[in-house]
Amino acid sequence: MDLLADVLSVSGVRGTLGARIEATESWGVWWTDIPGAAFYAVTAGTAWLGIPGDEPRQLMPGDVVLLPRGAGHSLTSAPDAVAHSCDATLAAEARRTGTVLRFGDGEVQTHILGAAYEHDPAVSTQVLALLPDVVHLRADNGGGCLDDTVRLLARELAHPQVAAAVVMNSLVNILLVQLLRVWLVTRPAPTEPSWLGVLGDPLMTDALTLIHQDPARAWTTSMLAGELNVSRATLSRRFVSVVGEGPGAYLTRWRMDLAALRLRDSDETLESVAATVGYTSVYAFSRAFSRARGQSPGRFRVAARAAAREVAA
Repeated sequence: MDLLADVLSVSGVRGTLGARIEATESWGVWWTDIPGAAFYAVTAGTAWLGIPGDEPRQLMPGDVVLLPRGAGHSLTSAPDAVAHSCDATLAAEARRTGTVLRFGDGEVQTHILGAAYEHDPAVSTQVLALLPDVVHLRADNGGGCLDDTVRLLARELAHPQVAAAVVMNSLVNILLVQLLRVWLVTRPAPTEPSWLGVLGDPLMTDALTLIHQDPARAWTTSMLAGELNVSRATLSRRFVSVVGEGPGAYLTRWRMDLAALRLRDSDETLESVAATVGYTSVYAFSRAFSRARGQSPGRFRVAARAAAREVAA
């Protein structure tokens, strides 16, 4: 099992093409907080990314940048250029129709591809939430496949054909995975425990793979340690130092994520959902779910479905 792929799939991370930006010699635009994550790829020219409290970052051709929490930010032609608030209606129309957002007057010098990523709020295990505020990969990051995908996306935008939206959104999802691959290799050594640390630790990768492959199994720390040929104490220490919680806590959290999706998206009985995630009684499952989510499974099902209908509307 590919752990990263499994978590991205369960947490519902998906991308959509944002807007193509064409800018001239002097320009600046300010974006308010964006739901989800914002992504930019500079295909020609240069731009400056500004985030309050941070030094401006110059983006060069071939650079890509991800703002995992969609913080308010500016894109400008120079670090001291004035940034004007973007017309939200115009931006939404550009995303919907695939038209170009043009900033400034005169000859176009800069081309930027924008995209957005969202995740399923019902799932607590989120990769994007664990990334730094800004993930900036230079064109010389060694991730040749990332460059190739950006070029493919730019080509598809320039010459759209049948099912163009399907192709472009698939490429946007591929871009995120490729960005994560490069970042995981080049990032500084982590100073705090988090789920991402698992991907650089063979023992923890094996441990979480066993859990993800069979979350309903009656795992104990001793049983998991036996499968991995390590002591119970060693496994417990490694879990806490790498993930930030013990094996039992992680197993429960993952089970609750899986259960939350089943409660919202299916008409399975509580007995069926409980059994699927490893509980032999509805009472035990309800207690665990209520502790984790602050409400009973039944109340969660009603609230989550209402929220999903509201988003769809």
